[in-house]
Amino acid sequence: MSRWSTALDQCGISDPALRRDYGLQRSAVRRFAPAKYLAVRLLLPPRLHPSVVAAVAFMHETDERIDSGETSARQAALRSWDEQVTAALGQQVRAEQPALPVLRALGDTARRHPFMAARVRDFLDGAPTEVAWSGFDTEDAFQAYVDSYSLPALMLTASLLELSPSADKLTFRDGCRTLIEAMQRIDFLADLSEDAAEGRIGVPCDTLARFGLDTTDLTRGSGDHLPAVERLVTAQARLAASALDSCRDLPHLVEPEQQPFLETLIAVQHLRLRDVERRGAALLTHGARPDVLATVGLLVRQHRAARRRRRRPGPRRQSG
Repeated sequence: MSRWSTALDQCGISDPALRRDYGLQRSAVRRFAPAKYLAVRLLLPPRLHPSVVAAVAFMHETDERIDSGETSARQAALRSWDEQVTAALGQQVRAEQPALPVLRALGDTARRHPFMAARVRDFLDGAPTEVAWSGFDTEDAFQAYVDSYSLPALMLTASLLELSPSADKLTFRDGCRTLIEAMQRIDFLADLSEDAAEGRIGVPCDTLARFGLDTTDLTRGSGDHLPAVERLVTAQARLAASALDSCRDLPHLVEPEQQPFLETLIAVQHLRLRDVERRGAALLTHGARPDVLATVGLLVRQHRAARRRRRRPGPRRQSG
């Protein structure tokens, strides 16, 4: 793993205060998303580390601000946050209300990657969908959620990857859309017990009905409904697996040295899905997460692959 200072140097981030801002985001991401942090630091070239870390930290900060309390309070928090972010990106921060370190780092990232401002805007424009989310009546509603919120969230980091010269931006975005649909299905299955306790389920109601279930069934960890829950989990897992298989070529759209990062992201989803399928109806009482040893082994193998590919020089361009 390269030194953090090396990554900052390669990005031309020399201002001491700004380096501290990025350092705070690095510490935060390492704390709340250690596996993701390791994947970034091990599998991406150092020149991308500060920007990706800043984007991940910004997403987390946004989630923290809009993910608790009554809907009206969350809506107010989002409006206030939107104003702060917009001001920071436009460098219109008032002296009496300076930008937070996370926003200073994000603003610098957007200045070095001009397309990032649009990605941030897409993400914030979709955030009201997350604030208002209370479950889905139909599969179409789930798909709309993925389009309006999940995909813009993924593109905050995915757009920082550099496409290969022969790749098409729209094809890359479509591949990311397929990937995030799979990831979102897996998330909703893995969090089934937690979401049920909060009264909002990520599996659409019309899907539940096809298995003779309703949302109240998913709040009960025992009963004669469990075989139907098993069948539900199996069916949803198959949809996620099919989506993951459909985006297997996504890594080939980015520069070779960055392919292990996307390969690992997809492989980790397969590990998560495996645990979801293994637990089945037990998801009503326990969440799912990938095997730690399998994840570590995957990171080690992909780190070696990333180092090999970094030794192969070639042209590169930003995706945006």
